[in-house]
Amino acid sequence: MTIDRGILALLEAKPGKGEELAAFLEQGRALAAAEEGTVTWYAFKVSDTTYGIFDTFANEDGRQAHLTGAIPTALGNVAPDLLATDPDIRPVDVIAVK
Repeated sequence: MTIDRGILALLEAKPGKGEELAAFLEQGRALAAAEEGTVTWYAFKVSDTTYGIFDTFANEDGRQAHLTGAIPTALGNVAPDLLATDPDIRPVDVIAVK
């Protein structure tokens, strides 16, 4: 399988909401695991308020299914309470994989 595309999403938590955002991201793992087209899914913390998600896909259909799936819907539901700004969601091309 060739992994050649991904999504990088950066999330900025409201002050005091970082732990809640981290808990939300931990719950997102189960949703990502259920997606057939998502090859890998990572949730990460950069600072007390900056978090992110990085996903990889083997084809564009998998990426598009993810972008319209359960995780973006769930994020939209909690965003007004947890996020200081709109998510910064960027499709990326994966250049190399080990």
